[in-house]
Amino acid sequence: MSEQARVVEQRNIQTKRLTVHTRGTGAEGFPVVFVHGNCSSSAFFESLLERLPKGLRGIAPDLRGYGETEPQPIDATRGMRDFSDDVASLLDALNIQKALFVAHSAGAGVVMQLAIDHPSRVAGLVLEAPVSPYGFGGTRDADGTPCWSDFAGSGGGTANPDFVQRLAKKDRSTESQTSPRNVMNGCYVKPPFKSPREEALLDSVLSTRISDAHYPGNFEKSPNWPGVAPGTTGMNNAFAPKYFNLGAFASLSIKPDVLWIRGADDVIVSDTSLFDFGYLGKLGAIPGWPGDDKYPPQPMITQTRRLFERYAANGGHFREEVLTDTGHSPHIEKPQEFERLAFPFLLEHAR
Repeated sequence: MSEQARVVEQRNIQTKRLTVHTRGTGAEGFPVVFVHGNCSSSAFFESLLERLPKGLRGIAPDLRGYGETEPQPIDATRGMRDFSDDVASLLDALNIQKALFVAHSAGAGVVMQLAIDHPSRVAGLVLEAPVSPYGFGGTRDADGTPCWSDFAGSGGGTANPDFVQRLAKKDRSTESQTSPRNVMNGCYVKPPFKSPREEALLDSVLSTRISDAHYPGNFEKSPNWPGVAPGTTGMNNAFAPKYFNLGAFASLSIKPDVLWIRGADDVIVSDTSLFDFGYLGKLGAIPGWPGDDKYPPQPMITQTRRLFERYAANGGHFREEVLTDTGHSPHIEKPQEFERLAFPFLLEHAR
């Protein structure tokens, strides 16, 4: 690990697809691409970039619809491929043929899709609290079987309307449980933890572009509980299981090593997620829940582990590390523990 903090520079990079705003540590070293999750930006990796070991080159883009990247619309019918193609195009613009990847939450879906489409470009993957390979919401078992044929309970209609409105208004208050600040401090991390960079992280959350074409996306009405099904545009539809399925990851022709890091007390990506309609219905928070036989909680961790076990059975390698007393953002909550796991892996695979 470097003894002195790395200088993190911000720049805009023109690719063949769009103008990408990035944070980076310069042009020296083996490239490591950091891909953020939903309702955040590359700013979530600022401290990690500052501490990146010598010999590694950090590059953290803002995804379209977040931060300061050109806000091209998101075609959700391509799953996460708008994002993964953007990242591949960024690599092309920087003349990078192969890179390591560190990806958080929905960002893990982006880089796993990139690995499916361009396996030779991936030297290794650090996946932090990764979204399920079968998307978010609407599936019932370890293999991602949908609860309903129209994938009701996933997509743009599942976002909390008050949270969305407060994001649009750049609300920095604590007056509501669904204010962006309270959601960040209550769900992105495990309370009572608060980051010393809380205001900068909140700026990042508030950089989320609100529209049907971005976050959360549009939706369709459904005759099935809970009454909403995926639309065709925007982030939450892009990782709806109607369009997003990473099952092909298990059979990659080239199999990069995977380091899976998660917090034991994550309430976002979990088999008992507080953002999953199946689990919320079971708790009684959403009326009309049809029961475990028709709409059980989505077993997100179980789904990820099942996919990685198939990956290993086909000759790949993964390692799962669980940090205790930690929520959805281990690299922010437990930076030393996260770096103790991630940095040696990156240095070992920087080739």
